[in-house]
Amino acid sequence: MSEKNVELMDEMEPDRVTLTDEEGVEREFDIIGSLEMDGNEYFALVAVEGNEDEYIILKVIEENGEEVLITIDDDDEFDRVADAFDDEMLEEYDLDEGADNK
Repeated sequence: MSEKNVELMDEMEPDRVTLTDEEGVEREFDIIGSLEMDGNEYFALVAVEGNEDEYIILKVIEENGEEVLITIDDDDEFDRVADAFDDEMLEEYDLDEGADNK
């Protein structure tokens, strides 16, 4: 069984990072959560300008002594990490499907 530790960030002062895509376009993202699972670290990020209901998940690796965020190429790894983040988001924000939130 894999060990996980998910930490959701405080909405009031999220950490912000600038990422550059393959075309060289820079976009700003807020880090909304972090996760340690199976000896790896992952971040959940939401675009500063965009749909706040959607977030991306990136893996943290060390490259040349610096932390670098990369996409998760392994589908099984991505599914495990996404499920862990989804579980924490549902629990934190009480977003039960089909529930009547009043």
